[in-house]
Amino acid sequence: MLSITVSDDGCGVQLESLRRAVVEKQLTPSALAEQLSEAELLEFLFLPGFSTAERVNEIAGRGVGLDIAKSMVQDVGGLLRAETQPGKGLSFHFQLPLTLSVIRALVVEISGEPYAFGLTRIDQVRLVNPADITVSENRPYIVVDDENISLVKAQQVLELPETGSDTTDESAVLPVVILGDRDRRYGIVVDRLLSERELVVRPLDPRFGKVQDISAAALTEEGWPLLIVDVADLVRSIEQLVSGGGLNLLSDCTQHQTQPQKRVLVVDDSLTVREMERQLLQNHGYQVDIAVNGMEGWNTVRSGAYDLVISDIEMPRMNGIELVKHIKDHPQLQQIPVIIVSYKDRQEDQIAGLNAGADYYLTKSSFQDNSLLSAVMDLIGS
Repeated sequence: MLSITVSDDGCGVQLESLRRAVVEKQLTPSALAEQLSEAELLEFLFLPGFSTAERVNEIAGRGVGLDIAKSMVQDVGGLLRAETQPGKGLSFHFQLPLTLSVIRALVVEISGEPYAFGLTRIDQVRLVNPADITVSENRPYIVVDDENISLVKAQQVLELPETGSDTTDESAVLPVVILGDRDRRYGIVVDRLLSERELVVRPLDPRFGKVQDISAAALTEEGWPLLIVDVADLVRSIEQLVSGGGLNLLSDCTQHQTQPQKRVLVVDDSLTVREMERQLLQNHGYQVDIAVNGMEGWNTVRSGAYDLVISDIEMPRMNGIELVKHIKDHPQLQQIPVIIVSYKDRQEDQIAGLNAGADYYLTKSSFQDNSLLSAVMDLIGS
């Protein structure tokens, strides 16, 4: 890769001003904006039409210059990121491939077909023992260099059929390709690692348009066609699916663990409460999945067979009352019992929850007197 850094000695980007502009343009809620890191904030500068300029002149202020630079870099398979030192200057770091005709790539097998990952976009390749996989909030991960790397089945992201291979064998290792994209890394679980080789890149027919998660094609030395994965696009697809609740990261790679018979979905935006409920229910033999807001809970309950839903009331994107109404109005889901667990013992909330169709309304003090566990056993048994 060719690395180019363009820097100036100006005043840099005032991060708090940028944070306010992001909220004012309704690109993210203010609560989430306060949690954004410097790198995440600076990514907004590359959005089309985004500008912090107070006045527009002939050459600046329209929010198109950095958008063009970013698009051009991505079109050739490169990277562009910004760094700022307030009061000292701003730097843009480009990484561009030296050639577009030949790449060194790792060829893997996914659903019985070969796919290629450019070596410059691979952080590591590992053979993972299932015993080394930890599950937190329904998401399996491994620890690499003191960092938690989430594991995702390649078939899930690329929407490919499962091959039917036995991944429940605890002695079988899982081939994992760890992909790095700026400060985000994911472990992609593939079926097999085939070879490392040089590939002559062949562009896809323009009539296809942009194929999601795919950048180009190639032919192996044996004459077999394969697709080259667009890593940046793949990472974006993973994050979109995760944020929308459409991707179940608890894939077959963790199915060697004993599966409880009864499935419970816990929906709560508080990490402490989620973990408390999860631990309580798992200790009594239930299988527990997690959703961090009402919208994710609604997407999750539609994609899995659950015996019970436990929900908070006050949550972003969709509150608990709305979630209960959605479940009870759905012809295939209305038979699922729902328990509302709220911090506040307000009569109006209790009435609204029960009117929406909730089977129980409990306060979060119920953790101490086993009311929650009693309600769960009353509705779906032990």
